[in-house]
Amino acid sequence: MERAEYERLAALDRRLWWFRGLHAQIAGALECHGEWAGDERVLDAGCGTGGLLVSLRDRMPSVALFGLELDGVAAGVAQSASGRPVVGGSVNQLPFPDETFAAIVSADVLCHRGVDEAAALRGFRRCLKPGGILVLNLPAYGWLLSQHDLAVHNVRRYTARGVRSLLASAGFTDVRTGYWNTILFPLMVLRRKLGWQGEGKPASDVVLMPAPVEKLFAAIVALEAALLGGGLRFPFGGSVLATAVRP
Repeated sequence: MERAEYERLAALDRRLWWFRGLHAQIAGALECHGEWAGDERVLDAGCGTGGLLVSLRDRMPSVALFGLELDGVAAGVAQSASGRPVVGGSVNQLPFPDETFAAIVSADVLCHRGVDEAAALRGFRRCLKPGGILVLNLPAYGWLLSQHDLAVHNVRRYTARGVRSLLASAGFTDVRTGYWNTILFPLMVLRRKLGWQGEGKPASDVVLMPAPVEKLFAAIVALEAALLGGGLRFPFGGSVLATAVRP
């Protein structure tokens, strides 16, 4: 991503309502797959400036967390913020031995311009232990590509069905997909498709809202996380959350 976007992430990836919702969704998906002991290694592949690592550290303090990040400055910020080791490298060629991790999480990475989907998924499968869990979050719906995606170098958006097919083709089993950020989805569509686009370089939507709005939106996505954790499934939403197992 552009340096300005990394700086924006570093300032907001533990404060903004959307990131808080994202972190709750991914942590909840991990927790649904059993108890996590201290000898279990979990990788955040494409960890950015470390917001998810910090959130997982706080929720799962005994787990051995690792990060992987292509951008050297962002990797340093993530390691400093989380206190967990962050390795420099690409998801296209994971720099880890086979069967290293009990789980790999990756939030909005496969959609990036420089990522080879097939190579990344092969690497995730190789580096997971048999029975290991992959958790992906991906932006939804190709028709929703916008200035935000240009700013963060996203070139792909997904459907739940498409992600299921992608993971099955990569050799994963027990693939489960669903949508979230559903309640606020109409506002997202209005902002992305009808909002003012401005001049010059495109900018992302990673912007802190007024405090009352942040609290309201955070409460909404927290409610969604609780409902999804209880087994409810939404028919649409701004993001696709997927889990899959390495056989």
